[in-house]
Amino acid sequence: MRTLSTLLSLGLAFTVAIASPAFSEDKAKPFTDSTEVNLATILPPPPANDSMRTKQEIGELLSVQVTRTPEMEARAKADAEETIWRFADVVDNAKFNQENLPKFSAFFDRIIATEPAVTDAAKNTWKRPRPHILYPDLVKPVVPLSKSGSYPSGHTTIGTLMAIVLADMLPEKRDAIMARGWEFGWNRVVGGIHYPTDIEAGRLSAVAIAQAIRGHDDYKAEYAAAKDELRADLGL
Repeated sequence: MRTLSTLLSLGLAFTVAIASPAFSEDKAKPFTDSTEVNLATILPPPPANDSMRTKQEIGELLSVQVTRTPEMEARAKADAEETIWRFADVVDNAKFNQENLPKFSAFFDRIIATEPAVTDAAKNTWKRPRPHILYPDLVKPVVPLSKSGSYPSGHTTIGTLMAIVLADMLPEKRDAIMARGWEFGWNRVVGGIHYPTDIEAGRLSAVAIAQAIRGHDDYKAEYAAAKDELRADLGL
């Protein structure tokens, strides 16, 4: 009987385990994923590795590589961190921090978690090699390396998506916020880790994601709470 009881207990535990949500309580849940936003059906394929376009892009990367300043490198390295707080310079308010904005912070944790839930499938579809992998003797990145597919740029996707959402919350700062989002993506070229077409695809990906999640009830509810908290905290 003990054996049977043990097996039943294990079977129940297994059933509960496979029926549990894919995301634990301490991990932010994406607002959508690649089943809803299938980038492989939205984006054009990346240029072939041996195409003239890819060779031109390597030329652009090398041009940036020899002209980037220490300040540009430092900015690119700092932007390697995917966080909404990289927009602090354009929000320009000392109260714009995680301690003051718990609802806002949790909301953007979900925004950030949404990017890989959408882009990873596209990266795996195309498997475009990073510039430093395709031309290891020429391209010298100054940011952390990655072996994941280069197209589309995940950093650009999340940087642009964060900018779109934050600009919706702070329309009076829209131009500066969107410019910062654009810089966030371009710093992946400055850092030597992406092609310009990866950046273009990342921006398009962000727009597609934003359009999809705006219609979700959980997004609308959490967005409203985060926006109210942010504007109250900033005195707007």
